[in-house]
Amino acid sequence: MDARGIIAKARDGAPLSEDELGWFARGLASGGVTDAQAGAFAMAVLLNGLTTPERVGLTRAMRDSGKVLDWDLPGPVLDKHSSGGIGDCVSLVLAPALAACGAFVPMISGRGLGHTGGTLDKLEAIPGYRTQIGISQLKSITAEIGCAIVGASADIAPADRRLYAVRDVSATVESIDLITASILSKKLAAGLEALVLDVKVGSGAFMKTLDEAEELARALVSTAQGAGCMTTALITDMSQPLVGAAGNALEVIEVMETLTGTGITPALWDITCALGGEVLALGGLAHDAADGSGRIAQALESGEAALKFGEMVAELGGPLDFVERWPDRLPASPVIQEVVDNEGGIVQAIDGEALGLAVVALGGGRRREGDRINPSVGLSEIAGLGEDIGAGQPLALVHASCEEDAEAAARAVLAAFRLGDSVPEIPPLVHQRIMR
Repeated sequence: MDARGIIAKARDGAPLSEDELGWFARGLASGGVTDAQAGAFAMAVLLNGLTTPERVGLTRAMRDSGKVLDWDLPGPVLDKHSSGGIGDCVSLVLAPALAACGAFVPMISGRGLGHTGGTLDKLEAIPGYRTQIGISQLKSITAEIGCAIVGASADIAPADRRLYAVRDVSATVESIDLITASILSKKLAAGLEALVLDVKVGSGAFMKTLDEAEELARALVSTAQGAGCMTTALITDMSQPLVGAAGNALEVIEVMETLTGTGITPALWDITCALGGEVLALGGLAHDAADGSGRIAQALESGEAALKFGEMVAELGGPLDFVERWPDRLPASPVIQEVVDNEGGIVQAIDGEALGLAVVALGGGRRREGDRINPSVGLSEIAGLGEDIGAGQPLALVHASCEEDAEAAARAVLAAFRLGDSVPEIPPLVHQRIMR
């Protein structure tokens, strides 16, 4: 067995066996497969696609290229994954809420990608919070508290780390098969019993149309289930930011307001409960999704989720009093500027991707790997679809490190809004539920 033969089969659309896919994944992890060979394989998959069994085989092989966690806990090991959007800070609310309901959540998350924010970047806005820890510490914190949100260690799915980097420079990022294997190899390496997927659709998502989102959701669900993990996906709306903020510390503020009950964003609350309800039912901690949603709501209302979040932050190096003193603990920008449309009108449409790129330009995201992030910058009080904005009233607030950056961001944000006289149709928060 060799890389050339496997690449030739992928190029010609011939079926690939589980042994061949396993050999290739091990070669990616060990370096036995070169970058050129990895790029050729990725391009062949992009052009010809994989069958469902091949996609399952590749996902399992990439999962098994490193450590796969095993657990002996008094409750189910559950998780959630989002395909990415603007103002999407659900993970920070959902993980502790699930833990408060008796689940164990080793949430291996990622950084910002393109115009979308990253869970790890948001958490690193909390002073001292460590996202990179070893597997033994991940297991001990998860067992003790019930949840830990961290990045993947070098031992988790090393084949994916290698292939992901190659895809980025070989114009093969768009492959649904490779996206699916990449996402799930890391998630399934955490030893999950059940997983819920939040596949975003709309202007702020990677998938702009419902057909694209459904294709990705079905690929993810069928592959995860084929690999032995009970999985459901919700296709949720991203035609506007999920919360009224975009930017790392600013989104943590939204999270803390929701966890402590000081300022609840209905969309964040509803999506958290919907996703949590699904995975609690899959994990046997609720009779059905509706019962599970009610249990998540109770965990939030009672403050139990906030307590779990505070314990997690403290264990991972953050302030011991973060839940009580979070307004004093988060960084703030020196410049805050209103974004004003002088004519006003009803918000007809929002270019979510443009808002995300404006945050990146402020320093709240990365243009290239290795860029440092300013956690304090971003947007807040973002107007929503259908909101009637009077002349001279702000569409959003820009948080910037200097006046020049604020002016540039304000222009970009203004261009991202379309105002008019009519009331637009507001898309549903959940478009579709995918179970197979």
